[in-house]
Amino acid sequence: MRIGIVGAGGVGGYFGARLAAAGQDVGFVARGKHLEALRSDGLVVRSPAGDLQLPVQATNEPAELGVVDFVLVSVKTWQLPEAIHSIQPLVGPDTAIVTVQNGVEAPDQVAESFGRDAVLPGAAEVIAYVDGPGIIRHLGSGKLTFAEWDNRQSARADSLREVFVAAGLQAVVSEDIWAALWAKFLSVVPSGGLGTATGAGYGVLRTHPATRRLLTDATTEIRDVAVARGIHLAADVVPRTLAWIDGLPADGTTSLQRDLTAGRPSELDAWTGAVVRLGNEAGVPTPVNTFLYELATARAVAAGNL
Repeated sequence: MRIGIVGAGGVGGYFGARLAAAGQDVGFVARGKHLEALRSDGLVVRSPAGDLQLPVQATNEPAELGVVDFVLVSVKTWQLPEAIHSIQPLVGPDTAIVTVQNGVEAPDQVAESFGRDAVLPGAAEVIAYVDGPGIIRHLGSGKLTFAEWDNRQSARADSLREVFVAAGLQAVVSEDIWAALWAKFLSVVPSGGLGTATGAGYGVLRTHPATRRLLTDATTEIRDVAVARGIHLAADVVPRTLAWIDGLPADGTTSLQRDLTAGRPSELDAWTGAVVRLGNEAGVPTPVNTFLYELATARAVAAGNL
């Protein structure tokens, strides 16, 4: 199977390395010093599941890879417009494009260029990051949840699941991928916005009475937006989400909070901004998320990031 990995960071680098090690024909689209290291020294993975070092196909010109069976788009949401343009040479009439961005709008963005039939909406659960040029540090998990746009069964979805499992990864073809995407959205966006506004980790957010209320209200608003948009979430999705947050490390934070604090480009628009935007479209008030979005935007402006 020919698989193109666009974005060889933590998610794409880890998935791609395991797939390549299992014998799949994997090509990476990368850039800069990371690309130079991939070409000269191969891809290194340091992981509790087993270390790897293997030569890989890597390029900054997708046309060099040609048409593939699957494209795994594993860039950040703010990099997605450029990625959508760049993957054109990888996509043929039978190519499936898998989106794994944190958010709920990426599948639609890709479908605007390639059509819904080409897109497999997905969500990744991988704790990994780039630990230097050509090096992926994997700390835990390695799961891809995905499905066809309309949740129908398909041979290509089954085949992708099979190659992931054969590579020692977890893969689930979801019965309702949109519910899965929105459930993940609920799990990261409220704490991302609130953590950015307060500078606090999960421990403070979930135990201080005032922030606990805000966390609950922000989560409830997102659920209401999802329901208004026809997403079939579990009736107990809010308490279940809060219970999950209660089990996270007390000093943990979201990638959004870390990026904004460090003055890096962030996924603010695709997280809290999307709640506000989609809420307005659906006629659902989102006062808490709107307030958190404005605070985070001001922080980004002050850091020169907007």
